[in-house]
Amino acid sequence: MTTDDLAQRIAALMPRAERDLAELVAIPSVADPRLYPPQKCREAAEWVAGAFAEAGLRDVHLEETPDGSHAVLGHRPPPPGAPTVLLYCHYDVQPPLYDEAWTSPPFVLTEREGRWYGRGAADCKGNVVMHLTALRALGDDVPVGLKFVAEGSEEQGTGGLEQFVLRNAGELHADALVIADTGNAAVGLPTATVTLRGLANVLVTVDTLRGDLHSGMFGGPAPDALAALIRVLDSLRDADGGTRVEGLDCTGSWSGVGYDEQRFRADAGVLDGVSLTGSGTVGDRLWARPAVTVLGIDCPPVVGSASAVPATARARVSLRVPPGTDPDAALAALTEHLTAAAPWGARLTVEPEGTGAPFRAATGGPAYTALDEAMREVYGKPMSFLGQGGSIPLCSVLARTYPEAEIILMGVEEPGCLIHAPDESVDPGEIEHMAHVEALFLRNYARTARS
Repeated sequence: MTTDDLAQRIAALMPRAERDLAELVAIPSVADPRLYPPQKCREAAEWVAGAFAEAGLRDVHLEETPDGSHAVLGHRPPPPGAPTVLLYCHYDVQPPLYDEAWTSPPFVLTEREGRWYGRGAADCKGNVVMHLTALRALGDDVPVGLKFVAEGSEEQGTGGLEQFVLRNAGELHADALVIADTGNAAVGLPTATVTLRGLANVLVTVDTLRGDLHSGMFGGPAPDALAALIRVLDSLRDADGGTRVEGLDCTGSWSGVGYDEQRFRADAGVLDGVSLTGSGTVGDRLWARPAVTVLGIDCPPVVGSASAVPATARARVSLRVPPGTDPDAALAALTEHLTAAAPWGARLTVEPEGTGAPFRAATGGPAYTALDEAMREVYGKPMSFLGQGGSIPLCSVLARTYPEAEIILMGVEEPGCLIHAPDESVDPGEIEHMAHVEALFLRNYARTARS
C-alpha cells in the first residue's frame, strides 16, 4: 500500500470517524460519581472495547484498576523480529462546567465553521478516533506488534492506571509508547510534545474566629478569614503576576519551538487591554517555569451572603512544576511559603492533595526518526518539539517502569481546541492528518527499529 493509497483510505474513513466521535461524545464519561453516574464511564469503556476489537485487536477486555475505574486493554502480536508499539488514550472527560457557557450542547457533537464541538471532542476522544482511523486504514497490513490501553480516570488524577502499571508491568511493555493526549503546536504544524510539567496540589484553610460575626458590630478589629486568605494567595505572585514561591527557581527558559504572544493571547481568549502575567517568553512561562493557579475558593457566595465577618475560608491551589524540579520538594516549598504568608496570626493549615512528576522525553532513537519521517510526508514540514504546560503523571510512571522504551506524546489537541473549557472542539483535518501520521509511523518504525 503506497502513501497515497493510505491517505485515500483515511480520507474515505472520515465520515465514519465523525460518527464514531459523535457516539463517544454523547456518552458523558466524567469520572466523578458526584457529578455523573459511574455507568457512563463503563458505557464509554465498552464502546471503546468493541470498536478496537472490530479494528483488529485481540483479547480486548476491561480491567478494573485500583481506583475503581476500568482500563480497556488489547493487543496484536508482532511479526517475527518486529518491535511492539503501545497505543494509549483515555475515554474519560472533564465535566462540562456550565452548560449555558456552551454555544451548543456539550454532549452533542456539533459542526460549526469547519470544527467539531463537544466535550471530549479533542481531549481525548478525538485521539481515540485518531487511533481507530489509523488502524482501520492499515487493516491487516500492520508491520509491528501492538498493545493498546485506554484509561478511564485520567482527568480525575486518581492514578488508577499508574497503579495498575506498577503491579502489572508486563501488560503494557513495548519498545515505543505512543501517548495520544497532546497535539500540534498549531493546526498544520507537526509537533511532538517532549516535556510535561508536574504538579503539586494543596488545600489551604484559614481560621480566624470561632464563628461568623455581624460585620456592623464586630467588623474592623475582628480578623476576616477571607481577607487573610486573599493576602496569602496574593503572596504567590510578584508585581507583574509571575509565580513566586520561596525556595523554587522561577527563572527557567525554553529552547524548543516558541509560542507567539499574539497567538497565545488569541488561543487563551485574553481580553483586550489585559496583560499576560509574568516575564520572559510565553514558552518560558508556560513550559519551563513553575506556575501557580488558584483552582477554587470556599467562601460565602455573593447571592445570599450575610453582613458577617467570615470565620473560615478555604482555597484549592495548584502548582505546576517544570522538568528538573522535584514535585515533593515543590510541595514542601509551597507549604512553607503559604504557612509563612498567613497574616495577623491567622491559623492556616495546608493539606497536600497530590503530586505528579514532570517528564522529559529522550528524542534520539528510532521511534522519533520514524515519526519525523511520517510527519514530513503528511505535513511537508519537519517535526517540531513542544512543551506542555499540563501534567500526565502516567508518563513518568511509564518512563521509570520501561526505561528502554521511547515515549512519544502526540495527537489532535492543538491550542484552538480549548480543552477543559466550554466550547471544546477539534479540527477534523487534524484527526485525518494525525491518523495518517500514526499509520505511517507504524510502518516506518518497523524499518527504523531494525536498522
